[in-house]
Amino acid sequence: MPPSTGSLEFYIIAGPTAVGKSEVAVAFAERCGGEIVGADAFQIYQGLDRLSAKPSAELRARVPHHLIDEIPLSQAFDVAQYLALATQRIAEIRARGRLPIIAGGAGLYLRALTRGLADLPPADAELRAQLDRQTLAELQQQYSALDPEGFTQIDRQNPRRLVRAIEVCLLTRRPFSSFREQWGETPASYRGIACERPRAELHARIAERTERMFRDGVEDEVGSCGPIGPTAAQMLGLDQIRKLLRGELERKDCIASIQQATRQYAKRQITWLRRETNLAPVDLSSAGNLDALIERLASEIGA
Repeated sequence: MPPSTGSLEFYIIAGPTAVGKSEVAVAFAERCGGEIVGADAFQIYQGLDRLSAKPSAELRARVPHHLIDEIPLSQAFDVAQYLALATQRIAEIRARGRLPIIAGGAGLYLRALTRGLADLPPADAELRAQLDRQTLAELQQQYSALDPEGFTQIDRQNPRRLVRAIEVCLLTRRPFSSFREQWGETPASYRGIACERPRAELHARIAERTERMFRDGVEDEVGSCGPIGPTAAQMLGLDQIRKLLRGELERKDCIASIQQATRQYAKRQITWLRRETNLAPVDLSSAGNLDALIERLASEIGA
């Protein structure tokens, strides 16, 4: 790592799914002597490369990548485990004199890295089993009653997040959102960007990537992936493709459903990133060619 970047613990390249952050991260790592640490909730799992839209083999060969394709699909995984692993990898990269570059769009992972974790209770197996039997609508209603403020901020379409929030409310007898007060101050030792594109362009990229995923054989990938644990089972598109394989959904309808779900997910990511004022927004459509963008970003950290 160049001496002038030595004060940085890490650099973040964030953005919604399909925006093109993987290409930016690799080019930036090459320019600044960095290694990439993934911050994606599903790319961290082994297998399902197409479904989780992992960086291509060509990109991953150009610079070292960490926390991508490492955790068995059958293993449950949470933000506390991610923080422990990511902190370890960041320290190892810095010890090699290189710059850790965090690339991804998982808001909880990024926030844990930049602000730490509140002192939350561990999962309660019996309570978790009860909540897991509830429908999405029932979970939404229960959390809305327990924590009205938190309900306006949570991803209400994600049952796993709702279950955890309700669990914390019931175990601690206080709103889940109140634990935000325990998050530490944003450290000054990182910088980063939030990649953007105009909505129509991002939607077109999502549509094309989904169609390419099917051309590349994602149905066979899902059909042969083996046991999947409760966390990996939330992977975008998995449920639709399983229905397709069971004959419950037509292929064109499956593709359209995944495209719609991906657009909705991207919208939630964009909403979250806009609240992260320490990440400078960069419109990749108007930023000029990639080389020029990378030179500008490198110059901003003195590399």
